[in-house]
Amino acid sequence: MITDPFSDLLKLTNAEAVVTGGFTAGGPWAIRFPGRDKIKFFAVVKGSCWVTLKGEAEPKHFETGDVGLLARRRSFVLASDLSIEPVDAMDLFSGSGRTMATLGDGGDFAHIGGHVLLDPIRGGLLADILPLWIHTRASSPHAAIFRWLLDRLIEERDIGQPGAQLASAQLTQLLFIEILRSHLNTSNLIPAGWLRALADPRIAPALRLMHGDPARAWHLEDLAKACAMSRTSFAFNFRTAAGVAPIGYLTEWRMRLAERALREDKTPVAIVARSLGYTSESAFSNAFKRVSGSSPTAYRGSLHASDGSDGEPLSNQVSNAVSES
Repeated sequence: MITDPFSDLLKLTNAEAVVTGGFTAGGPWAIRFPGRDKIKFFAVVKGSCWVTLKGEAEPKHFETGDVGLLARRRSFVLASDLSIEPVDAMDLFSGSGRTMATLGDGGDFAHIGGHVLLDPIRGGLLADILPLWIHTRASSPHAAIFRWLLDRLIEERDIGQPGAQLASAQLTQLLFIEILRSHLNTSNLIPAGWLRALADPRIAPALRLMHGDPARAWHLEDLAKACAMSRTSFAFNFRTAAGVAPIGYLTEWRMRLAERALREDKTPVAIVARSLGYTSESAFSNAFKRVSGSSPTAYRGSLHASDGSDGEPLSNQVSNAVSES
């Protein structure tokens, strides 16, 4: 199978999308949702609504099939009419296990929402490179895929066939990936960084090489040749997309893999160093401290000291998730 750097990033951050609820509405209505320290997403399954984000002057209009993703802690309002005073979502969805609500007769509008759980330590690799807001319209090239996924999610929720819970989880994860893919299609508008680099087809061969064999001593000539460019052209295009030089990108990726190894197992630092292409533990330690801010030993020690708090497993996060629609 071809190495997929985008999948590597999602796996490294343990990105896991979860549908938490939804609501239907009829007549005039408005709901205010609080800001959360999670990536939130929602989709309009039926009807249309206005969306206003705190701090943003211009409201956005959502039609049937539109999907939105909010990557920062901002409260927002969904409304049929901007002049209506919104009710608080926490009051609307209060009650043990309540994930669905109805306003009015519920006949005009339908919505499903959820959030993305991330590794508490490495999740910033994804969360920090996403824009504040992604609005993917039903008229986009991804419209047919979104429509199919939303229809299937509703069907799994309403019919309740065997395996519905697992099927819904897989569909939700695919919906999240498709939202990100739709954003990657606008790569010329994305600031330089991880996300833009992953979306740039010109440097994709080099990224696949580095992700496929991060321990190899890659040289600029090797990477440029894989992309059918001269060294100068490749270096320029890579830095333009990634914001760093190719070898700088490789070093940072190696350190992210090192962080995972130091966190998830008890492999000696020297062996972690060799697995990532470093011939000496001191060279690895210097690179790790330069990128991560502490030595490998200190980093591993700080993780053990915080066990039971910041290191809460995702499975517990899922089970403890409060319905936020």
